[in-house]
Amino acid sequence: MSIANDKSPLPDAVPSLVAEEPYSIFTSREKWFIVSLISFGGLFSPLSANIYFPAIPTLAVAFDQSIELINLTVTLNMVFQGISPMFWGPLSDSHGRRHVFILCLLLLSLSCVGLALTPTQDYWLLLFLRCFQASGSASTVALLFGIIGDIATRAERGGYVGMASLGAMIGPAIGPVLGGVLADKLGWRAIFWFLCISSAVCMVVMILFLPETLRAVVGNGSIPVSAIYRPVIPIIGRRSKQSPATSSVAPKRFQNPLLLLLHVDVALLLVINGVVYSVFYGVTASISTVFHDAYPQLNETELGLCFLSVGGGMVIGSMSCGKLLDWDYQRVRRSLRAQNSTDEQGDEKKGVVDDSFPIEKARMRLMPAFLAVFAASCIGYGWCIDKRTNIAGPLILLIGVGLVVTAIMNSIQTLMLDLMPTYGSSITACNNLVRCSLGAGLVSAIQPLLDALGAGYAYLLLGGIATLMGPLVYVVVRIGPRSRARRIRIAEMQKERLRAKQEAVGQT
Repeated sequence: MSIANDKSPLPDAVPSLVAEEPYSIFTSREKWFIVSLISFGGLFSPLSANIYFPAIPTLAVAFDQSIELINLTVTLNMVFQGISPMFWGPLSDSHGRRHVFILCLLLLSLSCVGLALTPTQDYWLLLFLRCFQASGSASTVALLFGIIGDIATRAERGGYVGMASLGAMIGPAIGPVLGGVLADKLGWRAIFWFLCISSAVCMVVMILFLPETLRAVVGNGSIPVSAIYRPVIPIIGRRSKQSPATSSVAPKRFQNPLLLLLHVDVALLLVINGVVYSVFYGVTASISTVFHDAYPQLNETELGLCFLSVGGGMVIGSMSCGKLLDWDYQRVRRSLRAQNSTDEQGDEKKGVVDDSFPIEKARMRLMPAFLAVFAASCIGYGWCIDKRTNIAGPLILLIGVGLVVTAIMNSIQTLMLDLMPTYGSSITACNNLVRCSLGAGLVSAIQPLLDALGAGYAYLLLGGIATLMGPLVYVVVRIGPRSRARRIRIAEMQKERLRAKQEAVGQT
């Protein structure tokens, strides 16, 4: 494929495209407010999946189905978690974040009503509605990363990614506990009524307060927009005004997010993240099963409490990883500042990207260590379960699993936002597709794997697979700068063609 004919999406972070204006008109406090709002929305993607786990034995009895068939509802849920953002993500990249976010929450709330009312003789309906539930909940994560790409420069992006991920990390912590308590005390239907009400409340909050951030619609936030793009209560962004530098921004066409997979560095990042996520999901999806077998004295509520370990580790990782990413970025930038005679700090505020900056190195420097700790935690957890050690052993190792997997996923997600800042939702949709496809496959295979090998050897195998991702990290760091340079060349050529076409039209 020649450069001249390349139609794949390209980042807009080319220095000559950026005007002499701040990257975003939102103040730091307003940005944190927006990120807090979308973090609340991002809570429902993992919450709707993880709240379900402790009730799997109860649902098997209620629907008179095997554990394997109830696990199929988890697998299908993950499949649609991967598929649905491929539609919602690009739609938000081309037409706006705000109303797509609200529509996703509405779909989630309505599907939960159907799940709560599902007759126990209609197992097929449980499968069907779980797909719609995933379609509404999973897309919120793709949207929140797109919003971060809209409002934050890459120097501050790591901290915002950490904060935005907090909701997604709290979900695995509180979801199984809530699911266990609700199923134990009120019955399994209460799980879906809870999700219905809470997601509806979140939707109302978004309608009231969330502004539109898509740069193709509002520029850096200074372009006035119609009522559909404005919050009911506009408490932020009130400094908005018409701006000559941003008024020329035009909405983008809906683009196929799969074209992003044509970029080798992006594809490798998706593979690394997908494999690690699938191993992680293989661990978490089987917690209730392996703990029930190893420690049969635990009831549903106590099984739910076991998930607090992995969820707590994810919360800690989310809060600390963002600051670590920003610190590493600033550390690398300071080391290069002496060699750069331009006003680098001023350029950062305007969103100008220095193409020679080794962003892959800054984001991935700690990744091999993260992968090693993740693999060791998974393997140790498996052998603790296999040997029936004191329950404190596997619970402590689950904290390590949750903490490190969050560091890995946030590092990769931040780097992908750096590489494709104006395709934040689309790149996250691709991320969801790859990781959920791999995760669904592993969830369907984890129980047969545990039965065949036992917990010790099964998790030894999974930890070894995660370790194999280490060499791919070095490949990304090596080829990343060349891939970015190629994208810049293609973008410049496309600009020249567009400019020549416009001049030809003007002359006629």
